[in-house]
Amino acid sequence: MTAQEDRELDEALALASTGSTTAATPGTATARGAMRWAEARNVASRAGRSAPGRTLRMVLGEALGHVLAEPLTALTDLPSFDTSAMDGWAVAGPGPWGLRDGGGILAGRSVSGVLADGEAVRIATGARVPPGVTAVLRTEHARTDEAKGRLRALRSVVPGQDIRPRGQECRSGDQLLPAGALVTPAVLGLAAAAGYDELLVVPRPRVEILVLGDELLAEGLPHDGMVRDALGPMAGPWLRALGAEVLATRRLVDDADALFDAVTTSEADLVVTTGGTAAGPVDHVHPVLSKAGAELLVDGVAVRPGHPMLLARLASGRHLVGLPGNPLAAVSGLLTLVEPLLSTLAGRAPVDPSITPVRERVPGHPHDTRLVPVAYRADGAVPLRYQGPAMLRGIAAADGLAVIPFGGAEPGDELGILDLPWGRPSSEGCFT
Repeated sequence: MTAQEDRELDEALALASTGSTTAATPGTATARGAMRWAEARNVASRAGRSAPGRTLRMVLGEALGHVLAEPLTALTDLPSFDTSAMDGWAVAGPGPWGLRDGGGILAGRSVSGVLADGEAVRIATGARVPPGVTAVLRTEHARTDEAKGRLRALRSVVPGQDIRPRGQECRSGDQLLPAGALVTPAVLGLAAAAGYDELLVVPRPRVEILVLGDELLAEGLPHDGMVRDALGPMAGPWLRALGAEVLATRRLVDDADALFDAVTTSEADLVVTTGGTAAGPVDHVHPVLSKAGAELLVDGVAVRPGHPMLLARLASGRHLVGLPGNPLAAVSGLLTLVEPLLSTLAGRAPVDPSITPVRERVPGHPHDTRLVPVAYRADGAVPLRYQGPAMLRGIAAADGLAVIPFGGAEPGDELGILDLPWGRPSSEGCFT
C-alpha cells in the first residue's frame, strides 16, 4: 500500500468512527474498480479448480498431510477373521468347560482344529478365534481349577461376547473415505489396516517466492534508507503452513527483465511476488504480466490493508499472486488470494472463516472490508493494536484476522475470523 493509501485509510477510519460517511453497497465495485473481498476469494478458489490436476502415488510414510486423489476403498474385510477382543478363554458351549491341552492361542499364530463343545482354551487379544467357539470369557470373569482341569464363569456368558466378527468394521470393497480427504495419522493407520502400502494423492502445490525491492536488506540493522526484508523469512514458512511445497525464495532487484525471466521460467504451480504491484516507477509486476501474456483474474481488492494485491493466470496455465510489499498487507493477500487458491490446487475444500463475537467496537472502512488482527478470549475476539499495513507486531500476537464489514462492528457482533494456519487442529504437519 502506498503512503497516499495509508493517509486515505486513516482519514476514512476517522470519518467512519464519527458515523459521517455512507458505506458502499456490498457486492458492488469500488470507485477504483477493485474487486470485493469475498468475490476475490471465490475467484481464487475457482482458479485453483481450473488448473491442471496432478496426482502422485506415495508410500504411506510420505503421504501425511496430502489429500486423497481417489476414494480409499477397503482391500480386505476388517477384521479379516474372527478375533478375540480380550485376553481370556475361548469357550465352546455352556460351562463349565474342560481345559484343552497344548497351550493357548496367541495373536499372529495359525489356529488348528475345532474347539469341541465343553472345551476352553487360553486366548490372547487379537488372536484368531478357532472354529466352534461360542464366546470369549475374560480372564477376570473366570475361575480355573487347575487340579481338576476345569473352568467356570463368574457371570453369565452371552454367545459371541468379546469376539470381533470378520467384517465388523468394513467389508472388502467398502468406501472408507472419499477423494479429497486429508491424510492424517489416523488415515494412515486405517489405510494400512485396510491393506494399502501406497496411496494416490494430490501432491502439495509447488510455490516459488520472488521478493522484489532494491531497498531490502537480508541481514543486519536498517540503515541509509534500507530496510530489513520481513517477507522473505515469513512467506516460505507461511506457505508451508498452508500446505505448499516451497521450491525457493529468491530476492530480485527492481528490474523488469529479471522479473520477466523469473516468472516465465519458473516450474512452480504458483509464483508469489512481494511488492511491485502498484503503479510506481519500479513497480514492474503489471507490465511483466502483460508482456508474458498473462490473464489478470483479480487486479486490486477492496480490502484494507492489501488493496493492490492481484491474481493472474500465466500463459502456461500456472498462476501468480502479487502481494503488496507492506508486511501486514502481504498477510492480507496470503489469506485473501493464496490460501483459497492453494486449497483447491491441493484438492482440499477452502477454509471458511470461523464465526466469533467481537468484544470491542472495531471501526470500519466506508467502502472496503478491513482485516484486523485479533486474539481469542473466553468471551470472544479482541482486536489487537498495531494494525497498520507495514506492521507485524499485531499479527505476531494474533490468532487470526477478523473480517470487518463496511461501517465497522459493535461489541457482541459476530464476525468471520480467518484463523492462522498454525493454530488450526486440522493443519497436519503444517511446518514440515
